[in-house]
Amino acid sequence: MTVLIAGATGATGRLLVRLLLERGHRVRAIVRSPHVLDELRERFGTLELIQAGISEASDVDLSGWVSGCDAIASCLGHNLTLKGLFAPPRRLVTDATRRLCDAAARAHAGRAQPSRPVRFVLMNTTGNTNRDLNEPRSVAHRAVIWTLRHLLPPQADNEEAAEVLRTGIGAGTPAVEWVAVRPDGLVDDPEVSDYRVFPSPVRDPVFDAGKTSRINVADFMARLITDDGLWTAWKGQMPVVYNASSVD
Repeated sequence: MTVLIAGATGATGRLLVRLLLERGHRVRAIVRSPHVLDELRERFGTLELIQAGISEASDVDLSGWVSGCDAIASCLGHNLTLKGLFAPPRRLVTDATRRLCDAAARAHAGRAQPSRPVRFVLMNTTGNTNRDLNEPRSVAHRAVIWTLRHLLPPQADNEEAAEVLRTGIGAGTPAVEWVAVRPDGLVDDPEVSDYRVFPSPVRDPVFDAGKTSRINVADFMARLITDDGLWTAWKGQMPVVYNASSVD
């Protein structure tokens, strides 16, 4: 498979790139700083680096990058600095999700032979509710999320990005299928470990958050992209990922 990855130099994006390459897939990575992935580029001849900022890319650029890809993964996020939290682009993830999906739909329509839909995997957060499932939230939880939504742009950005998939792409773009992966509290572990996946949170992400290692998130995203059975089981959903130790 050929996979386009946005946010490829982030903490989780780098892991996703490595896992896909190690499993024999081709990766196109959109990066502002290519040197971050130099070691992987030297090890694997199947890594193509596109030096660009996705917010500044034209629609023509995006269409070219998406062309020939079987899947797209977005690990984009906001840096946890004052500039990263409050400076433009405030809808980085939302705008990239919409534009990449639109580009994938155009590329799919331009193919000479019919092919299966492009798979789009978005890294999201348990702080975002799946409105298709009417997930229960306490009054206190809703108050905290309301505050974050109005004070911290990344919260609204994550919510809106998932809504692009749920109500926009899912409702009217048959050329693209999607999954929004929701990890709980992210931690760094060196290796993939046992983890569990649920349709909805089994712990309160505000008052009783669990832990999810970034490499487990990357492993689940890589498996979604490449495993037809797993994709069929989760497409159009927002699965929540926990380290097994957080829920067993």
